[in-house]
Amino acid sequence: MVLVPPEIKIPVEERLFSLVLALLATENGLTKTEILSTVQGYRQAFNRSGENANLERKFERDKDDIRELGVPLETVQAPGDPGNNQNLRYRIPRGAYELPAEISFSAEETTLLNLAAMVWREGSLSAESRRAMLKLSSLGVAADEPVIGYAPRLRVRDAAFDPLNAALGRHERVRFAYLKPGEAESRVREVDPHALVQHQGRWHLYAAEAGTGILKTYLLRRIVGKVATTGTIFDAPEGDPSARALLELEDVWNDNTAIVEAEPGSDAATRLAKRRGTVVIDPGTLELHYSDANIFADELAGFGPEVLVISPPNLRDAVRSRLETTAADHG
Repeated sequence: MVLVPPEIKIPVEERLFSLVLALLATENGLTKTEILSTVQGYRQAFNRSGENANLERKFERDKDDIRELGVPLETVQAPGDPGNNQNLRYRIPRGAYELPAEISFSAEETTLLNLAAMVWREGSLSAESRRAMLKLSSLGVAADEPVIGYAPRLRVRDAAFDPLNAALGRHERVRFAYLKPGEAESRVREVDPHALVQHQGRWHLYAAEAGTGILKTYLLRRIVGKVATTGTIFDAPEGDPSARALLELEDVWNDNTAIVEAEPGSDAATRLAKRRGTVVIDPGTLELHYSDANIFADELAGFGPEVLVISPPNLRDAVRSRLETTAADHG
């Protein structure tokens, strides 16, 4: 009898942080195989002699999430083998992620930062990360250690995540209040959770509506109040519901495009140009993809006068409404 060790589940925040840590640690970058076989969160599921397609898709999604956080992840082609995607190398140049030279700190601020750096230095490399560094070294990859100076800016999971994840593991029906944009009051939904997936840095619940069986996707940030279990157990769905959910979300993202003008050299121009799928139509004019008009309107409104939405009209109106509300609130 052969005992198979249980699968170790690594939180997505830890996986993203470990990935950034590894890509900051080497000047020449890492290949996809080196990343998947050594970085915490990937290596646990890496199959050295088999299929790793699911793991590669996870890495592709993580790259998008990291870039959306403002991390300048670069792709470098192998000098002797251009065009071969298997030999592409990935890295995060420290110079592009450091503070601009014109930013300075007072003596008091410098003292506080030095104290924070001392604390960070002690905890920046976990035991798992150090083991990964040793593995990278054994592959002949030069790593600069210690890796400090990077403070993770990762999103905290929504409050609904843990109870939904627990119900998902038990195949138990749940009930929660859900507030859709434009509605004054939330409505109670009762669903059978099929999958929890992250798309564009946000968590979604893919679930079957109780009574009808219709599959819908719910954004966790719009769940208000507590998630309650009903005690009803349902049969596990067939196939891979996570893959179906991500495919549907990706279709929505592909179908929704916006044309915006961003002030050249501004924070908006820099950040929006780094979004996945961005097309530069003209200097200062960008074509952008988005999944949710209301969330995207919040993001664009946060740039203030640096951004002007050209189309579509509903997105332009949503951004204008947010700016007008902000102006009214501040007199």
